[in-house]
Amino acid sequence: MKLSARNQIKGKIIEVKKGATTAHVRVEIAPGQVITSSITNEAVDELGLKAGDAAIVVIKASDVMIGVA
Repeated sequence: MKLSARNQIKGKIIEVKKGATTAHVRVEIAPGQVITSSITNEAVDELGLKAGDAAIVVIKASDVMIGVA
């Protein structure tokens, strides 16, 4: 897979939780570090996503916010 997005992070799917129309897919990118993506249930089905699968998280955003406490 070749993409123009430069923020591609390899990981392992640890959970796929479907809702009414949208699913939350949790991907562990390092021990204890998890990124959650919200995608359609249709996309989950088309990609055949399930816990234990290898995946690549692709982040493409025009704005990224950082906060400190």
